[in-house]
Amino acid sequence: HPPFGSNLTYPVDRYVRVHQTSGTTGAPLRWLDTQEAWEWWLRCWGFVLRGAGLGPGDRIFFPFSFGLFVGFWAGFEGARALGAMAIPGGGQDSAQRLAAMEALGATAICCTPSYALHLAQVARERGVDLTRLGVRTAVHAGEPGAGIPSVRARLEAEWGSRAYDHAGMTEMGAYGFECEAQAGLHVNESEFIAEIIDPATGAPAREGELVLSNLGRPCAPVLRYRTGDRVRAASAPCACGRTFLRLEGGILGRVDDMLVIRGVNVFPSALEGIIRRFPAVAEFMIEVYGRDEMDEVRLLLEVAEGESQQVAAAVQEALRVELGIRIEAAPVPPGTLPRYELKAKRLVRRAPA
Repeated sequence: HPPFGSNLTYPVDRYVRVHQTSGTTGAPLRWLDTQEAWEWWLRCWGFVLRGAGLGPGDRIFFPFSFGLFVGFWAGFEGARALGAMAIPGGGQDSAQRLAAMEALGATAICCTPSYALHLAQVARERGVDLTRLGVRTAVHAGEPGAGIPSVRARLEAEWGSRAYDHAGMTEMGAYGFECEAQAGLHVNESEFIAEIIDPATGAPAREGELVLSNLGRPCAPVLRYRTGDRVRAASAPCACGRTFLRLEGGILGRVDDMLVIRGVNVFPSALEGIIRRFPAVAEFMIEVYGRDEMDEVRLLLEVAEGESQQVAAAVQEALRVELGIRIEAAPVPPGTLPRYELKAKRLVRRAPA
């Protein structure tokens, strides 16, 4: 039912905003919001920003182009609603964004973890010390990363700031935030109902697929929505005192992204968790070749010339030790692999050779 689908509860002229999904897992979905629903979005983002310790007096930089993707539109407006200064970073390249952050005294940044690491690389190339920039807080969303310990450690070391995870969906809302304990994502259960199910049977499970219902968007309600995200519920209370459902490790990956490598089940987030321990790896890609219901995997690692073979061998050995399988790791020259401002697309499926 193009262009807006059949999930609208009001006449189209009641709606004031249109956004769409990133399309990383299929054709983009367009979604409409009324003014009331948009204000609900901003309320949800208030949980995200306050959870990271942000509020009035902060200057939050948003280094993204203002397109149809909802994520940082809502974050930008949510920051203003919270009383913080929201600084747009659209229409600039990475070097210009770094200069703007320094000139404007940014105290926080909202972006994907991939783009934060890319900014760190650009800063190194230009002799900019990010730890002296004044950014003390980073809120990351759009992909797993800030919830992966090795990625978080690298982000925090590069920026000299605390890195907080966040999760949301265009069709659902900004549902997940991290608190000062940084012990996983809290689901905002004042605005969402969360369930975890076995993706094969639909039975309740501690680890499985996240199912969500939103409570504050009557103009386009979504009930018991299978997100496709794999999560694990925490068994102990959070040190912050909140009683919301807490997801250990945040979003662990996509249910349908699991790779079967010589009989071993491996999720891309597990590969990233190992790769990111090697600071020499600026970027990577996972190439998957399906053969007879088994996956052959090759990693492309972007490493500086002169140390590429040694680093690739070290990554390959770390994967063998920790996962118990051999995965080819091939170095490629700097600048070979794509960079992403929004969600990174690092897993590429190719036809068998």
